Amino acid sequence: MRSGVIAKKLGMTRVYSDDGRHIPVTVLSLEGCQVVAHKTMDRDGYAALQLGAGEAKAKRVSKAERERFAKAKVAPKKKLAEFRIAEDNAIAVGSELTADHFVVGQKVDVKGTSIGKGFAGAMKRWNFGGLRATHGVSISHRSHGSTGQCQDPGKVFKGKKMAGHMGARRRTMQNVEIARVDVERGLLLIKGAVPGSKGGWVEVRDAIKGTKVDELPLPGKFREAAAPKASDKSAKGGKKKEAAASNDFVDAVVLIDGIGPKGEEALAEAGITKLTQLVAMSADDIAALEEKIGKSGVVAKEEWIEQAKEMIGGAEPRSQVDKDLAKKMRAEAAKGEEE
Repeated sequence: MRSGVIAKKLGMTRVYSDDGRHIPVTVLSLEGCQVVAHKTMDRDGYAALQLGAGEAKAKRVSKAERERFAKAKVAPKKKLAEFRIAEDNAIAVGSELTADHFVVGQKVDVKGTSIGKGFAGAMKRWNFGGLRATHGVSISHRSHGSTGQCQDPGKVFKGKKMAGHMGARRRTMQNVEIARVDVERGLLLIKGAVPGSKGGWVEVRDAIKGTKVDELPLPGKFREAAAPKASDKSAKGGKKKEAAASNDFVDAVVLIDGIGPKGEEALAEAGITKLTQLVAMSADDIAALEEKIGKSGVVAKEEWIEQAKEMIGGAEPRSQVDKDLAKKMRAEAAKGEEE
């Protein structure tokens, strides 16, 4: 049993077979589908991989979730899902699954939430034929007709097909075929339609009932997480240099959302200019800093420490201004290295 993937539905198009026949396909995109956590038999009673896909804004993710993503050294994810696996098919946390996890011609099951249609009548919802167009029928041509009995038992049974809410339900399309795989762009082209609207998330798994493919990659196709650069000791102090994060983060406190000129100046006077230094501050140091700034409790209220940990773990700064500043600082650092 292998893991599946989380993908975003982009829409439908067509491709052509070798003999010129056109094949309608749904295009699914793997938006940074990474392993976020493991479930093990010893700890949880079952074996599974928790995957995450899409990028979520850190400020819209709960504090506990941000800590969990930081521990896994992955950016906050918009969509999470679990996939049961065999114990020997585990993939390392942080690894990113690629499109060639599936092979052309393979049958898969695609699960998603169908498009919501709101309240619909019986003809649209259940494909009823409707009443006669004449012979006594005047204003109820699209009604569903009789629903109960005369006297015995004289009620409408549960489950009767009637008008009601249509769509917005979890549905699974079984045994759909992989028509194309584009590894470079991270695309899966699946023959036919799958549940969900454009931009919706779907889960793609190996088909349970479909024809099995003998040569599937085990435990799957993926890119391993980038290993942090090895830290070494300086000749004089013997201190370890900070390892660069997987996304080459900028180690500067100015990128924390909420630190203004006054706070930056106070931190600089205290010798704190880096995120790693801020994280290492004690409670007494933080209290003294807040007293100097004149804002009691600002570090906890605006989550300076949490933001620093997120960026050390690989996340981008929370505000767009700080993101642009980080990009500019990376470009300047790269230019300085080239010179």
